[in-house]
Amino acid sequence: MTAFREQMIAQRQPPDQRRGVIGWLRTNLFAGPINSIISLIVIAIAIRLLWPVIDWAFIEADWVGNSREACTSDGACWVFISARWNQIVYGFYPEALRWRVDIVFAIFAALIAWLIVPKLPAKKSVGIFALIGFPIVSWILLLGGMFGLDHVPTRLWGGLMLTLTIAAVGIVGSLPIGVLLALGRRSKMPLVKGVCVVFIEFWRGVPLITVLFMASVMLPLFVPAQMEFDKLLRALIGIMLFWSAYMAEVVRGGLQAIPKGQSEAGAALGLGYWQRMGLIVLPQALKLVIPGIVNTFISLFKDTSLVLIIGLFDVLAIIQAGLTDSDWLGFAIEGYVFAALIFWVFCFSMSRYSQYIENRLNTGHK
Repeated sequence: MTAFREQMIAQRQPPDQRRGVIGWLRTNLFAGPINSIISLIVIAIAIRLLWPVIDWAFIEADWVGNSREACTSDGACWVFISARWNQIVYGFYPEALRWRVDIVFAIFAALIAWLIVPKLPAKKSVGIFALIGFPIVSWILLLGGMFGLDHVPTRLWGGLMLTLTIAAVGIVGSLPIGVLLALGRRSKMPLVKGVCVVFIEFWRGVPLITVLFMASVMLPLFVPAQMEFDKLLRALIGIMLFWSAYMAEVVRGGLQAIPKGQSEAGAALGLGYWQRMGLIVLPQALKLVIPGIVNTFISLFKDTSLVLIIGLFDVLAIIQAGLTDSDWLGFAIEGYVFAALIFWVFCFSMSRYSQYIENRLNTGHK
């Protein structure tokens, strides 16, 4: 027996042409005649300008080899990067002990992945370990001299390892110091406010090169001869204090954007000053200035290359040192392009993650 439907099927919506690749192109690039013409012109100009770069960097490039004799084409010679890869990553760290650096890199990558992935549990505990435990573990592994690990002086540190060390310490240290300075500058106690104002304006008024030079060359002249400070440690302290002054002004802008009634409401509930700041004011203020905070982090990461002036070889300095080798003269473009790519990857990642955090914390201020 065959059954027939007595009622018509309800009308369905037509397929949405704005979805998918074709929908995106139609919405953003070819929405109308004028838009289509402009898009085609821009695409043609982009292909005209980018094709020689693509041809040089990928199609005509040399990738495999151990010396410049392997670079036989007219394209880029990425053999320079592959031949010096270990030095670019580890600097002058002893080859037999580089497994310690690999462990630090693995822990760092695992912590970043754990904090980024939304559904993973125990983020608070992982965050506390990342801020407190991980720096201690990394310092023990990299420096050695304890728990049976061979001591590796910081003068042998270099490359990407040194760049990430300076950037991580500067970022982790400058944010809490900057928050305290911002709160101190808004304090009603004249002495506290005065000290914070002098600190902030002093460090913002001198260039970072001067700070590094003073920390490396001048500071030892003002301490007893028997007291020695590690050069890397002096640079880390200088970078941390320098960027904490800039971070303080960013945070202060967020504090000024919060209405005074928020703090007054907390006081009416019987909350103390630090409770009001920690539970009410600061969470709102920091959320508003996420772009400024990440912008400061990106500037800090790029300025790690300035440590070259005090004899520390970060990833850019290692590449520059490799370009002075007589066996690799004439391949400066490949080295600088690769260094720029490294900095761009880390800075772009921080920028994209900050946008993700902004969207996740958005509570209807638009």
